[in-house]
Amino acid sequence: MVSRLGIDVGGTFTDFLLSNDSTGDIHLLKTPTTAEDQSVAVLAGIEKIIAAAGVPASEIAILVHGTTVSANTILEQKGARVGLLVTENFEQVLHMARSRTPGPLAGWKTMVKPDPLADLELTRGVAERIDARGGIVKPLDEEQARAAIAELAAAGVESICVSLLHSYANPAHEQRLEAIAREVGVDLPVTLSSNILSECREYERTLVTVMNAYVGPRAQSYLAGLQGKLGALQVSPRVQVGRSDGGTMSVARAAESPVQTILSSLAGGVSGAARIASLAGHSDALGLDMGGTSTDLSLIRDAVPTVSRHAALGGYPINLPSVEVHGIGAGGGSIAHVPITGALRVGPESAGADPGPACYGGGGAATLTDANLVLGRLPPALLGGDMALDAGAAEDAIARIGRRLGLDTDQAAQGILDIVNETIFGALRLATARNGLDLRELALIAYGGAGPLHGNAVAMVSGCYPVIVPPTPGVLSAFGLLSAAVRNEFSRTRMCRLDDADSDDLVETLSDLGRRAESWLRDEGIESGEQDLRHEADLRYLDRGHECALDLDPASLRNGGLDDLRQRFSAAHERQYGFRLDHPVELVTLRVVGGGPVDTAMPVPQDTRDSDASSAIIERRRVFFEGRFMATDIYDRALLSAGHRMEGPAVVTQIDSTTVIHPRHSGEVDPYLNIVIRPEDA
Repeated sequence: MVSRLGIDVGGTFTDFLLSNDSTGDIHLLKTPTTAEDQSVAVLAGIEKIIAAAGVPASEIAILVHGTTVSANTILEQKGARVGLLVTENFEQVLHMARSRTPGPLAGWKTMVKPDPLADLELTRGVAERIDARGGIVKPLDEEQARAAIAELAAAGVESICVSLLHSYANPAHEQRLEAIAREVGVDLPVTLSSNILSECREYERTLVTVMNAYVGPRAQSYLAGLQGKLGALQVSPRVQVGRSDGGTMSVARAAESPVQTILSSLAGGVSGAARIASLAGHSDALGLDMGGTSTDLSLIRDAVPTVSRHAALGGYPINLPSVEVHGIGAGGGSIAHVPITGALRVGPESAGADPGPACYGGGGAATLTDANLVLGRLPPALLGGDMALDAGAAEDAIARIGRRLGLDTDQAAQGILDIVNETIFGALRLATARNGLDLRELALIAYGGAGPLHGNAVAMVSGCYPVIVPPTPGVLSAFGLLSAAVRNEFSRTRMCRLDDADSDDLVETLSDLGRRAESWLRDEGIESGEQDLRHEADLRYLDRGHECALDLDPASLRNGGLDDLRQRFSAAHERQYGFRLDHPVELVTLRVVGGGPVDTAMPVPQDTRDSDASSAIIERRRVFFEGRFMATDIYDRALLSAGHRMEGPAVVTQIDSTTVIHPRHSGEVDPYLNIVIRPEDA
């Protein structure tokens, strides 16, 4: 038997999903995250889940890991001491950034500009110059470069990165600087911008290069330590690491380019949501991932996550391929409070895992989780009974909020839920409006520990139906990691007016990028017959700043393909921005996206049985809906089968999450064991 294990580290819980490819059996587990060292929770969870599943450690053949080590390193400002080499007279590139100024009305007071991740005192300008077409204007001064590198090493830097002007067009000087560092005996990691992001825009390219150098030592230490600890458990799988774009890569590649893992934990959930959307027959959907700290919203089109190259973390723009996620500070641990204005607020501050919500018994403040418990929507214990909840502490905390507002406890709890649901609705509306979409035409995939609790309520205010709750909503990120493919992108800026483009040159550039992608995939164990290469071009109106990425066929470029690109770009621009121009079109970047085969081993569709779900009812209790407590059936999800139908109000409990079905709604279990919630009159 072959087993695969997906592990996703979140801010509050670390999730595990163990899949047996031979039998189709799955086992899941949630355990509190150990923020000081994520590997502690990871290893403890592995021991626990293999014991519960009765699977020998040696049978785990593949382990896919989504980690927040790189993201936390940046957010906590605990990265390496980075030495930066730039073109002479461009030493302030990180400080100048985009030179954006804050708006009026106290904008200067509210603006938060993050500190550069490479200190100016550890930045050295190197005499050299390459123009935008790759021509060498000024040769590299190698003696000065040797002196600059020696100075940085003497200053105690832990990592060196190189980002020279226009190196995307010609990386020769960057490559020579790396060689010089080795010649002078510097035994430190060296990151080249031409390897990380071979595209224009100096600030963004320099920033992601510095990020890679900044998080590198800590990420490499974590990954190496994890592999060593796995050996001690006699677990020796092939370890893959989740990428921000929803793909995976080997530990060796992740150690080389840890900046690609910054959003890997979020990406796993979006990949899982896309897979669920496809299986449920709703290829256009919104992902609603609600955890303990935040809610992350994603857009899925044609059963594929929307990938953006303009993500952000902690105020830093990240121009690398990442799943497009809109995060808001609304999670189960979001703290409810009444400020001096007297208006109820929920979040963005979170109680986290320690002390956690008041019901955790650690003295925490009133949170969204406490409100759900007070209203009867949560069971008395979480994680399959392993984590008892203190209902009395939750009620006391919510009652204090109610007294401040002049409301009783139940009204205050409902108010907390309403505020969070409206906050999520506002974020959903913004995310879809940016893409010219109507919420009412999309399904809603509710997942995360708290997503199924609120999915139905959010759909009621947004009109986003049906609501689809996956079989393992609380560990969907781990599921998504297991079903993700090996993936990477290779790009190069080739800026020219489309009217003046040389088809032969474009085809040759794409061929070169394709060869790099094929080589990379072979190194990752993906043979030629299994490789999938997709070609893209970024285009914009001449002298404008916003591009649209379009698929292209290299073979067509010599036969009318450029005219087709121009027409498709105008249509795409109008669809995304609402207008088109009679204006020249400019080609900016060519790209090849290389991937391996997508795993299709799970889940397996089930035979549909009768609709009577009464055998899955485990109790009946009072739950608060529409201003009063109603007698509500409580279902055990493990007892539900394909075809079962539940009439609202109803609550479905399982080890990793709780699903709420509101009055005048029904939930039906589809062949893939998703709960599909619709209004009764749908």
